[in-house]
Amino acid sequence: MTQKTAANVGPNVGIVIVSHSSKVAEGAADMVRQMVGGAVPLAFTGGNADGGLGTDVAAIQAAIDRAWTPAGVVILVDLGGAETNSEMAVEMLDDKRRGRVAVCNAPIVEGAVIAATEASGGSSLETVKRMAEELSPQ
Repeated sequence: MTQKTAANVGPNVGIVIVSHSSKVAEGAADMVRQMVGGAVPLAFTGGNADGGLGTDVAAIQAAIDRAWTPAGVVILVDLGGAETNSEMAVEMLDDKRRGRVAVCNAPIVEGAVIAATEASGGSSLETVKRMAEELSPQ
């Protein structure tokens, strides 16, 4: 299981990338970092505790903690299990933080790049989520 982050910076919305594959999560995060630098808090997690494919609720919670800012966090996921586990991780947060975390229905790479770009400009949690989700097929 891979988990990395940059130091929490500024009041911008944070980005969490959750994938069943540690390499996909790391690659998507690398693209985000190359596009926006350190302008947004960014964390990713992928794979299960044994190094195989999967996601882990505790690892997602830790990623939320690493990307946390008072502006909130958006989570980008690759497949249904990542979405389910991300929603479980959000439900386990305290009430104050739970309302500031949103799981996006958006393509993981494109959505993460758009979300981070929007967040780097200081947009609200709602705007960051909406812009990422505009990439989803209707």
